Amino acid sequence: MMKSILAIFVALILVGCANTRHAGLNGYTEPEIAPAPLQQKFKEIPPLDGEPITIAVYSFLDKTGQRKPNDNFSSLSSAVSQGVESWVIQALQEVGDGTWFRVVERVGLDNLVKERQLIRSTREQYEGGEAKVLKPLLFAGLLIEGAVVGYDSNVVSGGSGARYFGIGASTQYRVDTVTVAMRIISVSTGEVLLSVSTKKDIASHASGVDVFKFLDLGTKALEIESGVAINEPVNYAVRAAVEQSICELVEQGEIRGLWKYKTEDEPKLIEPKTSNNDLHQNERVNNEENNNSSSVVFDGNNR
Repeated sequence: MMKSILAIFVALILVGCANTRHAGLNGYTEPEIAPAPLQQKFKEIPPLDGEPITIAVYSFLDKTGQRKPNDNFSSLSSAVSQGVESWVIQALQEVGDGTWFRVVERVGLDNLVKERQLIRSTREQYEGGEAKVLKPLLFAGLLIEGAVVGYDSNVVSGGSGARYFGIGASTQYRVDTVTVAMRIISVSTGEVLLSVSTKKDIASHASGVDVFKFLDLGTKALEIESGVAINEPVNYAVRAAVEQSICELVEQGEIRGLWKYKTEDEPKLIEPKTSNNDLHQNERVNNEENNNSSSVVFDGNNR
């Protein structure tokens, strides 16, 4: 009987250790603003030397063709997000605290044109020929394009476990990889100025304990299982890869001379101005001091 109680006590301890407290497992959680994964790195980029660069972002496609992995049934959901261009726009606006790029709307250009046509027709209807003309849309000198080009699942997987007298513990891990390609194109010439490819690992980890014990001479059985799995969000990995690509494009552009960082001007040392009279006076004082020192030495030698 004591052995049975001891086994139950050990099982409860293992179960308590395996249950990792995590926000969201205990009930409702408040929504929160999702910060950029590389927000601090964006702030560390030096300011641009010159006016902000006007750049356009069109659709950022998912070219992986991968579906969300599922061991039980086939899923029609895509493995990665279909709205990556939103993260690209946000990342560009955060480079150097928003001092680098001036992003113009191109993803929802159809909606923008329709709204401008509605404003124009309404003004003409009520104001006639005196209707105010809308300002023209900004055009971009650079175009940024790219896609999620790769999603490799189960690149690395493994685990370990142990069992002793019906009490066991195990752990498993798995690593997926997502790859993002991005390039900057000159609108005037169509030349690809910069190109970069970035990959990000997606880590998943699961651990658990289980107890299986016969009690009362094999007439009763005790079975307890507990575990927890932590999966890195795919959206977070894709967003981190996008932001890292933009940081790399900024650095490559500075190296190749497309733009340059703004450097702080070194303070100049201001030398005091000396007039000609002061120069002549200093020379006269120096000559007198030299004569006095010579006479003193001479007198000392005579003595």
